[in-house]
Amino acid sequence: MGFSFECQAACDRTNARAGVFHTPHGIVETPRFMPVGTLATVKGIIPQQLEAAKAQMILANTYHLHLQPGEEIVREAGGLHDFMAWNQPILTDSGGFQVFSLSEMRSITETGVTFKSPRDGSIIEMTPERSIQIQNALGADVIMAFDECPPANATKEQVQAATDRSYRWLKRCIDVHHNTNNQALFGIVQGGIHLDLRTKAAEQLTELDLPGYAIGGVSVGETPELINATVKHTAPLLPANKPRYLMGVGTYREMALAIASGIDLFDCVIPTRFGRHGTALVGGERINIKNAQYKRDYQPLDETCDCYACQNYSRAYLNHMVRSQEMLGYIMLSLHNVTELIRFTQQIRRSIIGGTFATEFAGWLDQVE
Repeated sequence: MGFSFECQAACDRTNARAGVFHTPHGIVETPRFMPVGTLATVKGIIPQQLEAAKAQMILANTYHLHLQPGEEIVREAGGLHDFMAWNQPILTDSGGFQVFSLSEMRSITETGVTFKSPRDGSIIEMTPERSIQIQNALGADVIMAFDECPPANATKEQVQAATDRSYRWLKRCIDVHHNTNNQALFGIVQGGIHLDLRTKAAEQLTELDLPGYAIGGVSVGETPELINATVKHTAPLLPANKPRYLMGVGTYREMALAIASGIDLFDCVIPTRFGRHGTALVGGERINIKNAQYKRDYQPLDETCDCYACQNYSRAYLNHMVRSQEMLGYIMLSLHNVTELIRFTQQIRRSIIGGTFATEFAGWLDQVE
């Protein structure tokens, strides 16, 4: 048991690197996109399909699983891996993002965050200690520190207060987390778009010598240029011998740029959310499969893709499925989109190992400076 990260190759023109993150449930070859399974399921996709898509690590959410079915039920089932029949690495978000996304339903104090449950209106108090206790019960390989994610329009004073509080909360998380052999606690660097705050947060967190580090508080309303500048500044401040995780980012351009800055892991709800709305990701472009132009298009979504949807169905069939509101259409689009984002990061990984990243992906890297 235990955790380690090793860098296998590095780009000589950027900070991109290819590595292997070792966890108790297997390895994660980086850079890697991680599908999101908020409620212990990647929506519409069974584990066998996820494996075929080359998923190596998936996410689940502490806050939502606490509400339903409750962490004790998951613990009694043998933990998340047994509960959802996924025997590869799992990461759980701490519930900290809900501090941001449920801003109209919560109040923040130094103790923690009080939520009004969207399910029944009951009051839920989430503290750093409670978040870790829930995540210990869920049993994911990687667990995240409970933090406060300020919105993009927050003042610098508000961002600094949230960043300082997140650091204090992290130390409380560390104090109650005892299952360190089986669960790696990652710290989250906050600081908004303020590079001095990011620097201070990164310095404070790296002194704690955690198994891995995340950059949070991006893609919450900033421009792509500001996201890139923030990540480009922050990623190199994190230890080279630990995995670096950029939370909530999953577009081709943002991932390519972040990889060039030294990021290893990504997650985003985009692939399955798009799939449920009839949108496919093909070569970095979004296509609305419901459009009339696909009614008689008998080509696959992407002839270079080896996912089940592209190997078996035409755009015309998927157009028919989605127009008919048949579940299979949404499932196939979701499966393709997940496969596509994992495939994109796999291609980048191969290019880093082969020494061609800076030239092969120049089209994505040149779009934001």
